[in-house]
Amino acid sequence: MDVLAQHGTILIVLACIFAFFMAWGVGANDVANAMGTSVGSKAITLKQAIIIAIIFEFAGAYLAGGAVTSTIRSGITDAGLLSDSPDLLVFGMMSALLAAGIWLLIATHFGWPVSTTHSIIGAIVGFAAVGISVDAVQWDKIWTIIASWVISPLTAGFISFWLFRSVQYLILSTDDPFSNAKRVVPFYIFLVGFIISMVTFTKGLKHVGLDLSFIESSMASVVVGIIAMLVGVMMIRKVKYSAADDKDFHFTNVEKIFGILMLFTACAMAFAHGSNDVANAVGPLAAVVGVVQSGGEVAARSVMPAWILLLGGIGIVAGLIMYGHKVIATVGQNITELTPSRGFAATLAAAATVVVASGTGLPISTTHTLVGAVLGVGLARGMAALNLRIIGTIFISWIVTLPAGAFLSIIIFFILSAIFL
Repeated sequence: MDVLAQHGTILIVLACIFAFFMAWGVGANDVANAMGTSVGSKAITLKQAIIIAIIFEFAGAYLAGGAVTSTIRSGITDAGLLSDSPDLLVFGMMSALLAAGIWLLIATHFGWPVSTTHSIIGAIVGFAAVGISVDAVQWDKIWTIIASWVISPLTAGFISFWLFRSVQYLILSTDDPFSNAKRVVPFYIFLVGFIISMVTFTKGLKHVGLDLSFIESSMASVVVGIIAMLVGVMMIRKVKYSAADDKDFHFTNVEKIFGILMLFTACAMAFAHGSNDVANAVGPLAAVVGVVQSGGEVAARSVMPAWILLLGGIGIVAGLIMYGHKVIATVGQNITELTPSRGFAATLAAAATVVVASGTGLPISTTHTLVGAVLGVGLARGMAALNLRIIGTIFISWIVTLPAGAFLSIIIFFILSAIFL
């Protein structure tokens, strides 16, 4: 307790720096894979992706990132055991932020799309198990997370496989793909508007007073879907057929229409992601600030000050601008060749999986889900369309994420304890 009173300001400043670094990692790694399909399919340029992300990621993080967030991350640790040692909780949360940030920097450097959620959870598990007690970790939750490594990519892959098959059946394999695309794509735009709205309503907006029931969320999402469809119809009418464009690639004109669709998915996915994943960086920071300012009182939940969300939002945008291109290349180009129609199937499948998971409470990773969805689209075109070497590297990086976060966190925890205790 004396440590918190004596070094409180220093600890908060350090925690802010570590949280900003972690948010930077979220931007560089996680935002990149939310944008990877749009950039990889050439529906938007990297510059446009960064502009969209700056606006929508920041809006999602700041407006819907959570006025109240669970600071003992996802119930992974036992708040009762931590209340006896608030100084250890502060060091632990700081260690978790720095450890997860370092792991995300390493992963992003190699272009591995890893889970920011699992990075921070692994880091918290590490400090709790070694620094406090093995009993401080709720191990049954860890098995649920490990199960999600398999369930979420498989689910998203299954949905994206059949979504792209529907595109092939309804549009690409018909006698007049361009006319059919103009007819069918507005319904896909409705589906995008509906599902991404469901992601946002069920995961993001509870903290700004919009705690909607499932039925209310569904009705609001239908309205958003209809509005998106009407805007899409107006944009699609402006797309004119050009025979010269189809010389090199038979479906160039059709893909122009899907490019409009990808613009919708990029904006909406960025907002949903910002509102959901900013908590990975700012949740532990809120815990540190709450414990230090209350003089050592450990609360299972704490109020999220606006300045902390602002710090998280700025960090996310900075990470994407400075280093996001590495993971964008992996997700958008290196797993399988993406076009706007394939990118649409992958993004929508990933979003649908997130909706289902948030309804069932399964702690899934946006990253795992999106990579699974991209794999599903590739499989719809045959195994030859997939880069199996890259896929193997990605899977290994997923398995390493939890122990890497834990290992780094333990080392940093003991360093901080040695300095301040």
